[in-house]
Amino acid sequence: MNTPRSGLRPAAAGQRTGRRTRCGNHGFSMIEILVVLVLVSVGLLGLVGLQARAVQVSVNADDSNRAALMANELVTAMWGAGSVNLSSAAVNNWNLRVADATASGLPSGVGTVTVTANVARITVAWRAPHEPAGRQSRYVTEVLIP
Repeated sequence: MNTPRSGLRPAAAGQRTGRRTRCGNHGFSMIEILVVLVLVSVGLLGLVGLQARAVQVSVNADDSNRAALMANELVTAMWGAGSVNLSSAAVNNWNLRVADATASGLPSGVGTVTVTANVARITVAWRAPHEPAGRQSRYVTEVLIP
């Protein structure tokens, strides 16, 4: 009589043995791990890029807000004087504050005031450090004091 020794039966024709399937799956799991690492890396790079863009938008919004506040400061001085014509010393002091980025001013900030009749056009221009050299942002407001 020919019986298997450890109680295991021999594999029937066309059936796989346990040893063959384990060897075939070993390389497949390594490929899966590498694909997952690539996908996670691409996702993290996308998040970093998104965060950098969000910081730029936040800085631009802050600069725009400061430009509006600076222009409003000069409009308030005009309303207080009752005229759009301010002294050149007052306009020069205001322009120095606009240009001083360390003291609530704007980076590369320039303020201009153009008066025509009773209308003053106040322009605040600046260039953020991350912007190219030819690109400038502007805030323009007009005030009429009869």
